Amino acid sequence: MSSIAIVTDSSSDLPADEAARLKIAVVPLTIRFGSDEFVDRADLTAEEFWARCKTAPALPETAAPSPGAFQQAFQAAKDAGADGVVCLTISSKLSATYQSALAAASSMAPFPVEVIDSLTVTLPLGLLTLVAAEAAAEGDTLDDVLAKTADAQRRLHVVFTIDTLEHLKKGGRIGGAKALLGSMLSIKPILTLQDGVVHEEGRQRTRAKSLDHLVVTATAGAPFERLAVVHGDASADAATVAGKLAGLDCASPVIMADIGPVVGTHAGPGVIGVCWITRS
Repeated sequence: MSSIAIVTDSSSDLPADEAARLKIAVVPLTIRFGSDEFVDRADLTAEEFWARCKTAPALPETAAPSPGAFQQAFQAAKDAGADGVVCLTISSKLSATYQSALAAASSMAPFPVEVIDSLTVTLPLGLLTLVAAEAAAEGDTLDDVLAKTADAQRRLHVVFTIDTLEHLKKGGRIGGAKALLGSMLSIKPILTLQDGVVHEEGRQRTRAKSLDHLVVTATAGAPFERLAVVHGDASADAATVAGKLAGLDCASPVIMADIGPVVGTHAGPGVIGVCWITRS
């Protein structure tokens, strides 16, 4: 039976219990508030991050892991007896993380390490990582894990809304949604990811309507292979969205997760997202 190790980065916002259950190695990015630097999830939890954001005079900055951090994860997998590694990273158009992983992979030759540019971030990346990890847990070969992940990536969807564009604007991650910058402050944008960058999918007048739009859009994607709701410092709204999605046909348990510092830095507080993989 093949033994393939799965690695991702901390922007995936995978719940710790899910990562532990499937033995997924998570390589952390770093966050800087001024001169203070933190290792994502190790030195700074999602709750601590949002609390700091409320008092910080300026937006924090994020930094990709070094190639050495990925190499350490790949070497640990090899030392543990893995036949190869599949590593899934945040979109290469949003971070240098993918390039770091590629550099580390090349240093491991001839040990096989395949790096996948997810072209997404936060729990959509997490869902793809779960697909890869569950295939690996079933004893699939490296090629089979890659094939199943690629198939899921074609069926992956995400829609999200944010309360403010200031974080996206200041962080330079607004992508194809630049037209929103001239909008009235009352507009609640509906955003998605296309080809690895942020794009506008629509606009709603109120927060309530924007949350309802997420529900309607996601419901149209049923039946699901996987479904998840993710939020940044907005647990009550996330619970409302999840409640309205309850009962839809989904082949696996619905996941709820917190958006951590990596994505939260750019999306800002109040971000709510729904992501899903349609059933094949």
